Amino acid sequence: MSTSLMMRQSAHALRPIVGLGLRPAVMSVRCISGTTQRQKTLYESDIPPSKGPSTALKPGVRQREEAQHVKVVGSEAKGSEGPHPHERNPQTSVALDDLHGNWTMMNPIYTEAELDAVQVVGRPPVSASDKIAHGSVKLLRRLFDFFTGYKDKPIPAAVLAENPPSIESIQALRRNGTLLSDKAWLLRIILLESIAGVPGMVGGTLRHLRSLRLLRRDGGWIHTLLEEAENERMHLLTFMTIAQPTIFTRALVLAAQGVFYNAFFLTYLVSPKSAHRFVGALEEEAVRTYTHCIHDVERGLVPEWTGKPAPSIAVDYWRLQPSATLLDVIRAVRADEATHRFVNHSLADLDQKHDFNPFALGEASAEIRGSKYGFTREESAEFARDTKRRLSEDTKSSNVLESPSL
Repeated sequence: MSTSLMMRQSAHALRPIVGLGLRPAVMSVRCISGTTQRQKTLYESDIPPSKGPSTALKPGVRQREEAQHVKVVGSEAKGSEGPHPHERNPQTSVALDDLHGNWTMMNPIYTEAELDAVQVVGRPPVSASDKIAHGSVKLLRRLFDFFTGYKDKPIPAAVLAENPPSIESIQALRRNGTLLSDKAWLLRIILLESIAGVPGMVGGTLRHLRSLRLLRRDGGWIHTLLEEAENERMHLLTFMTIAQPTIFTRALVLAAQGVFYNAFFLTYLVSPKSAHRFVGALEEEAVRTYTHCIHDVERGLVPEWTGKPAPSIAVDYWRLQPSATLLDVIRAVRADEATHRFVNHSLADLDQKHDFNPFALGEASAEIRGSKYGFTREESAEFARDTKRRLSEDTKSSNVLESPSL
């Protein structure tokens, strides 16, 4: 049986699974049936070599695009637009005392090792649009820091040597602006998350409208962007259970959201690539902020949060242990922000009109998402191919195990 026929049959039997945590396999050669064949182009798909995958639904447009032999990330196959809810995970019954059950969209669940793998990394700007996106984020960061009183200053060694620091030392550091209080941290986080939930919804909405307007499929982008928006919204709801914002804070959220939504809407219309790069840079700063917060809590510099139990909504959403603390929640939120950093930088490197979403069938491992700022276009293509190949192999193995013995 030919290799291409085997791949087409495997793709036909493919059942999409989300959250596999697969590492991209980078290989220069592949052994098949005892013979070594040089790996095909990174943009290989299940469609015959004479054609290229297309999201178009109009026969004339589809035939024209397929005949252009344009290199495209990902391929057209079952699950390329995102998984069906019933095919995500094996269906399980929900206990009567489970107040929420499964969340509507994919929500992350991390191990301790995955939470520890998150690093503060950044993508150096390359193009002019990259520099504009990063410059805009840096400007917004400085303004936001000034408004919320945030200063990334080293803590005196004498204070840390107290282990834990005394209340008097903490109050002195808060008065001179070196430390944020628990209320100041909440203000900063609530404002940050109320803005962070906007880009995913704007991008998903505009791609949804584009799909309707052009009568084309989307290639799996919409689902990932909406998942990001919901994830950021859950961050906001989690921290709002700790302390309700004042009327002044709500007014700030309203004003900031109104300005940012419209500005990002126009940016995504003009240049979705720049918009994703902007979000990637914004998430870099979010990871830095949460890392700072985690260090402060771990060193006892926010005594109000030392040993504070995690809100029930967070325990349910991230499937934390009943004994989880607020520190565990912040670490999970930071891992989420690292994922958004990774995904948006990866999407920014793709062809916004033709490439499929490489994360529609599965996600990169949490270790990769936490330590790498994103995939290049070539790495995304390889990841998409490798994920589909592995899923195909898993499906065939599952079918063999489920088949009745003769």
